[in-house]
Amino acid sequence: MMLDINDLNVYYGAIHALKGISFHVEKGEIVTLIGANGAGKSTTLNTISGILRARTGRIVFEGKDITQTAAQEIVRRGIVQAPEGRKIFAPLSVMENLEMGAYLHDDKETNEKNLEEVFKRFPRLKERRNQLGGTLSGGEQQMLAIARALMSRPSLLLLDEPSMGLSPILVEQIFDIIRSINTLGTSILLVEQNAQMALSIAHRGYVLETGRVVLEGTSESLLNDPQVIGAYLGGH
Repeated sequence: MMLDINDLNVYYGAIHALKGISFHVEKGEIVTLIGANGAGKSTTLNTISGILRARTGRIVFEGKDITQTAAQEIVRRGIVQAPEGRKIFAPLSVMENLEMGAYLHDDKETNEKNLEEVFKRFPRLKERRNQLGGTLSGGEQQMLAIARALMSRPSLLLLDEPSMGLSPILVEQIFDIIRSINTLGTSILLVEQNAQMALSIAHRGYVLETGRVVLEGTSESLLNDPQVIGAYLGGH
């Protein structure tokens, strides 16, 4: 087991955002968290990343408890997040954004190799490497957010709403990229509003409702579950 989340409780002030959630990610898997806005999906990723602190419960990554570990140390250990809304550095060039992704690694040779691989996967970013991040299209910014995360060579990639605001063609493209990243050995925890797309590439999924896991199963079982179909797949 790569990541084990056990009975996690997270609060925003007095608001109980995550209410004892438990789930896991195996090495080599794509696991998706689906649910409505406010279900606790992004809160879960931000807690794993060390941006938020759990009040109780445990986060175990590769056998080590990281519940109280600092965010930068979590990146160093191999968990990297491409956040909701992309959060690229708009005034910086594509290259500078990518260099920011590698800031914890001072091995020049490794960083150059990572950059080469990123440009191979995202040729459009290579073409625009001197362009300011803020001038890229929505799809290009999403590619940059994922590419920046990959510059840290994560063993577990956290993706928060990668399809948000993109056209259907770009959504297909982004999900093809996510699938290819996983095929090359990176485990992925995916938070996604587009449940149909998420379940089409994931191995397993968990459904969150108001801070609780209410359903879990293989992607196939969730795609055929009447409750999931009614609530998240447009009723068909």
